[in-house]
Amino acid sequence: MNTKAILKSKSIKTTGSKTGSKLANAAPMSSKASTPKIKRIGVIGLGIMGSAMANNLIKAGFDVCGFDPSEQALKAFKKVGGLIRVDTQSVAKDSQVLITSLPSAGALMATAHALSVKSNKGLIVIETSTLDVEDKRKARDVMQTAGVTLLDCPLSGTGAQAARKDLTVYASGPTKAVESVTHVFEGFSKAHFNLGDFGNGMNMKLMANLLVAIHNVSTAEALLLGERFGIPVSTSVKVLSDGAGGSRMLQIRGPMMQQEGWAKEITMKVEVWQKDMKLIAEALNRERVAAPIFNATIAVYNGAMGMGHEKNDTAAVYDVLEKMSSPLAKKTLSKSKIKKSKKSK
Repeated sequence: MNTKAILKSKSIKTTGSKTGSKLANAAPMSSKASTPKIKRIGVIGLGIMGSAMANNLIKAGFDVCGFDPSEQALKAFKKVGGLIRVDTQSVAKDSQVLITSLPSAGALMATAHALSVKSNKGLIVIETSTLDVEDKRKARDVMQTAGVTLLDCPLSGTGAQAARKDLTVYASGPTKAVESVTHVFEGFSKAHFNLGDFGNGMNMKLMANLLVAIHNVSTAEALLLGERFGIPVSTSVKVLSDGAGGSRMLQIRGPMMQQEGWAKEITMKVEVWQKDMKLIAEALNRERVAAPIFNATIAVYNGAMGMGHEKNDTAAVYDVLEKMSSPLAKKTLSKSKIKKSKKSK
């Protein structure tokens, strides 16, 4: 089926999905449509991603208030200039636009019900979590009863990238609503795309995460091979990053795959990543797509969970592969040659 792609008032025909959703042309959006300027932003969920977005929005000159059930998260938020609120409704009351960064569908639905009871009519919610699109649609429908517009806007990037404002926003939902918040996107991201109908954002996010799952494990494989060759991880990352085999995962997670870096800097916990892996697997099964390479990575991430890395960064897959690998025969051979050499003398 052919569908119309709408971006910057330009109509482009493209191949539609089986669901018949409209997919906007994947080109960077302009902030010119974001008028009048939005100043007051609320953030619900101040974890790794939420706190990073809030911090960058504050740096960009926005007035940012927020809420999180974690006292530690609230203290860190206040330290960077954030305004603490006691609950979701109080955040919504003081905000022109709301950003949600939540750990589960349950948390999203609780937020949706809170906003449906009391919120500013016309409020736009930028939903950035990685959750099942059907759960997001349910939350959207609940919010609509109170005149609140929910946009599906998952993010591409790790926690470390979020801190550096190195995120890409996959926005989807009503075109006018998406265009009205592009100024906000620019406050915490490097790029943002209008992908059309609600849910296309999550579809793109699953595609991105499928690649991340593979590239993360392939990075560990290559760096482990290099170490067996006697090449330091730092050298491999530096040299390979600019070549044909380079990837963002090599650049970002590669350095964390030495000296147990996965336990020192957490950009994505292995236990949280399991949720993303499940969503990808379900989508592949639903769309009947063969994915032998992705499927091969599942056991590696499960192995990380089994080895006690659930709270560590997904760079811990390096440790899994290292433990799975046989002892280096070359070193043993070298030692035996040395012994024989000594005896002959």
